[in-house]
Amino acid sequence: MADPSAPELSSRQSSLAGKRIVITRAALQSSELFAKLLERRAIPRSLPLVSFSPPQDYAPLDAALGRWRKQELDWVLFTSANAVQSVVSRSATLGFRLAQPGAIPRVATVGPATAEAAAKAEFSVEHIAKTHLGVALAGELAPQLRDKNVFLPRSDRANPDLPTALRELGARLTEVVAYRTLPPTDVDRERISGIANGEADSVLFFSPTAVHNFADLIGKQRLSEIQHQLAIAAVGPVTSAALREYGIHRIVVAADTTTDAVIAALEAHFTAITAAQQPIAGAKHG
Repeated sequence: MADPSAPELSSRQSSLAGKRIVITRAALQSSELFAKLLERRAIPRSLPLVSFSPPQDYAPLDAALGRWRKQELDWVLFTSANAVQSVVSRSATLGFRLAQPGAIPRVATVGPATAEAAAKAEFSVEHIAKTHLGVALAGELAPQLRDKNVFLPRSDRANPDLPTALRELGARLTEVVAYRTLPPTDVDRERISGIANGEADSVLFFSPTAVHNFADLIGKQRLSEIQHQLAIAAVGPVTSAALREYGIHRIVVAADTTTDAVIAALEAHFTAITAAQQPIAGAKHG
């Protein structure tokens, strides 16, 4: 007799089965997403549209990390997993470990994916922005950040809204370039052409930079047109806003930045399409 407490295996396969999902993020950042798509019998395809490199000058970052080591910083705000990785990697190169029990600075992140990266680096995350925008950290932590030494390691192409808001709060801000965001150096242009010609069911964007790079490659007009033939998915409100700048209004938006949220958004989208295509029960056809 089956164990009634055991989860029942569903006979229905995922709505993602057979769907060709193009992921525009770097493959190394997408391994979990690839695995979960494959579990659902989807066909994930990698098309990295953003690459990263170290800062041109390490001196500002090294100076900030030196202040961290001396416990002269009150807060560090991480707005991406790349920022976490860059800070941890550089501190290791300099020969010291940042994550120390009970030590300052306190750590806050822009969303759950960044918080997960910080936790893997053994940081104790005290706050995750409820609204997954960098500027939300300033608003949500305003009383704690005022008159405090705040470290903000970021990309050279990061949105300026957060540092502006922090300075307006009266935070003593140390903003440094922890890594650079670059266009891809080797793009599969046949894959780009294939997407435009119906060889994908969805394209998934994780950043405005990926959106802009895709638009440069495919053309702004063609980008607007393909929203009617495939699902254009965005992770986060900033990425959604970047798509709307190109006239994209049919956007599948993930509830947050986690892999599970991305999967759930895509499944809900394709389930709704399937349901809309099903004949209404009991309907008569002449």
